[in-house]
Amino acid sequence: MNAGPPRPIRKIIHVDMDAFFASVEQRDNPDLRGRPVAVGGGHRGVVAAASYEARPFGVRSAMPSVTAKRRCPDLVFVKPRFDAYREVSQQIRRIFADYTDLIEPLSLDEAYLDVTEDRHGLGSARAIAEDIRRRIREETQLTASAGVSYCKFVAKLASDQNKPDGLCVIRPQDAPRYIGSLPVGRFHGIGPKTAEKLNRMGIHTGADLQGLSLAELEGRFGSSGEWYWRICRGIDERPVRPHREAKSVSAERTFDTDLSEPEALTVELERVATLAWARIERAEVAGRTVTLKVKFADFQTITRSRSFVDPVTDKVGFTTAGHHLLASLLPVPKGVRLLGLGIHNLIVVNAGVPLQLGLEI
Repeated sequence: MNAGPPRPIRKIIHVDMDAFFASVEQRDNPDLRGRPVAVGGGHRGVVAAASYEARPFGVRSAMPSVTAKRRCPDLVFVKPRFDAYREVSQQIRRIFADYTDLIEPLSLDEAYLDVTEDRHGLGSARAIAEDIRRRIREETQLTASAGVSYCKFVAKLASDQNKPDGLCVIRPQDAPRYIGSLPVGRFHGIGPKTAEKLNRMGIHTGADLQGLSLAELEGRFGSSGEWYWRICRGIDERPVRPHREAKSVSAERTFDTDLSEPEALTVELERVATLAWARIERAEVAGRTVTLKVKFADFQTITRSRSFVDPVTDKVGFTTAGHHLLASLLPVPKGVRLLGLGIHNLIVVNAGVPLQLGLEI
């Protein structure tokens, strides 16, 4: 039976903006240029993004602000402006759309593009990536790094290779050797705990991982073993999926002081519910599951969920569900440093509008 002509090798670009939130702040405020900057922070907050000037000090996203300040005494904290970041992100997406309709956003600052079809006749995926980076620089005064390859996994690895403001192209024949040279902690889909487990097994690099059979990996890691076997060999057939659906929409708030009084927690939950519902409305979705997130003073985190037969379609029902979930935990055994509330098991209210992911506050 004739299987037909082979499919063309995909040409995938992963574009990743450089220190996006912090770079927008430095662009808009000349006084911040050249200085170590952290977006977020506050006495009890965490770093949402750090400028490249802050990174040599070990300042990273998700780091507690007190730790970041201790590592970099000259660090400047600025409040996040998500409306500004979203506006720039939309501007960048419009640039992408000039080159392809196959765009899969991962967040405000990164996306996959399938440019197998050379819409403008530029001659290669490298040339397309360079043109995209040029336009981003000229139209937004920001820089982006890009990885170019035949699949999503390798393209994402490549985009991190020459940051900031860099480009890396990995051809199919070079992928196994390139992957083999990298530490397993760099691989998307292998988290810190799995990387530690692999290291304890003597598996430190992609080459080490390539030495394990599929049966060995499945025996140690279950269903994830096949994924590890495939990616270390550069096998990734996932297509670029436009309008990737969000799995949830939520908001959360970190407090300046730990809260334990039921009245104070109830007031704060109301505020978080209001912020979350505004995002739910913007995303034009509804969901059947409401989830409460509680982080205690010792950083222990718990979640409680309540599911409904019909979708929750109004703020009152959403907030009431959140209050019921919180009430089931009262009185709390220790101080609370963070509350979050979100909605899951989503359906699209307006099918003509793609879902938007919720953002932390």
